[in-house]
Amino acid sequence: MRGPRSGHLNAEYGHTLLVRVLLIEDFEPLARSMAKGLREANYAVDVTADGAEGLALAEAGSYDGVLLDLMVPKMDGLAILERLRARGSTTGVLVVTARDQVSDRVAGLDLGADDYLVKPFAFEELLARLRAVIRRRYLKPSNLVRIHDLEVDAGGRSVRRAGKTIPLSALEYALLEYLAVRRGQVVTRSEILEHVYDLAKEPTSNVVDVYVGYLRKKIDDGHPVKLLRTHRGLGYSLEEPA
Repeated sequence: MRGPRSGHLNAEYGHTLLVRVLLIEDFEPLARSMAKGLREANYAVDVTADGAEGLALAEAGSYDGVLLDLMVPKMDGLAILERLRARGSTTGVLVVTARDQVSDRVAGLDLGADDYLVKPFAFEELLARLRAVIRRRYLKPSNLVRIHDLEVDAGGRSVRRAGKTIPLSALEYALLEYLAVRRGQVVTRSEILEHVYDLAKEPTSNVVDVYVGYLRKKIDDGHPVKLLRTHRGLGYSLEEPA
């Protein structure tokens, strides 16, 4: 589940997996192609061709976005969307369908879709729309997150503090980006392991604590204002001091 990303991330660092998406698509060649492209763009992807299973996965999983075809077996996409929103799900949903009538678009958007893309589509447009949907979920209008004098540029995969570039490993960057989009919130260890997939593959049970320690040395050491906080028994947060 690795692939090319931005040239701003040095090749020696590898690649990150941060954003987790669910693809509900029953046309197998297209589902396979979409999943491959998403993984090459460093998304973690779960795929199902079954509408009922898609609803169950969407409700049970911690997804940042859902790519939803409207014409899937057992439960159609509009029913899935209606059920998700009725149960309070705020996960970003991008409808990707061949149904191109205005009435279909209106129905999808009225039921709570965040965006609507008609097949056939350019894959770069799908990625751009998916990024926008996920940004809206985290109330982040651009790729740049600023916390005090720390800048995390998700577009360029670069990090600066007090104007100085900070080199990070792939896992350190993935962890920092997730904490940045959740700025000011306490993020639990289990949430981190769900979203920063490569950390879950590490053999040690305290892998999150270890990488938080690495990250703290790089972004906080030498700076009078500390941004990475530990909340004992709860998790971690990235925030400006009160």
